[in-house]
Amino acid sequence: MALGPLSDLLELRFQPPRVVRWLLGLGSVLLVLLVWWFITRGEEPELRIVSPVTLPSPGEVWDQAASLFTERQLLQSVAATLQRVFLGFGLAILVGVPFGVLAGSWRGIEAFLAPISLFGRNIPIAALIPLTLFWFGAGEEQKVMFIFIACVPFVFGNAVQAILDVESQYVETALTLGASRLQIVLKVLVPLALPSIYNGLRILFGLAFGYIMLAEVIDAKHGLGHLINASQKRGLTEHIYLILLLIGLTAYTIDRILWWFQRGLFPHTIRERE
Repeated sequence: MALGPLSDLLELRFQPPRVVRWLLGLGSVLLVLLVWWFITRGEEPELRIVSPVTLPSPGEVWDQAASLFTERQLLQSVAATLQRVFLGFGLAILVGVPFGVLAGSWRGIEAFLAPISLFGRNIPIAALIPLTLFWFGAGEEQKVMFIFIACVPFVFGNAVQAILDVESQYVETALTLGASRLQIVLKVLVPLALPSIYNGLRILFGLAFGYIMLAEVIDAKHGLGHLINASQKRGLTEHIYLILLLIGLTAYTIDRILWWFQRGLFPHTIRERE
């Protein structure tokens, strides 16, 4: 009987209680830290499994945290990165969601836009860097438009699929009651698809946050990607790992904030997943 809870975790698609999920997540983080400490332990570089040049110990990384904040303009870089992501992704939402709703509602529009959407989703993301530099120069506009161009096909596809996933019975019922096509779109399809659209946008924001790193590494005066590139050139390995940790924490924090809004806006969808 004592093994009951453990055996439940082995069941397919079993959802553990929230406390258990938190403990499992914490366990994975502690395991990574333990492995990191184990392979970097030792005062002398020759005694370590991994060279400190490649991977400093957790203690060595932590010791450099203060210098990263005070000497490298970290907060300015964080603000620059977030501003670019919010502007570029916000523009992708303003364009991609309305067109996605139209394409999901009228399949002819979807067929018309399908080649462009498919091309946008499959073009190598690195290829957009030289193109956007050529089109918009090397300023802030290029970073914002890079995020917009990279994300808008995915935002569009997410909105299309959310509209298509609405069950036909709701549309048929609205038609029976005499609703017009525009009323069905605005009062039936969009409200029912909105939770899925929001959830998809929340996931896609992480994609945008990853894309901006590429743009900033290649060409930027400020930003976390630029800071990683500058640290690599100066041999500041500890700073690179600190910045990567900060990127992960920032992305996680933003995701939790968006999830909190999602929980308030669409509580029924959150309860279904929990």
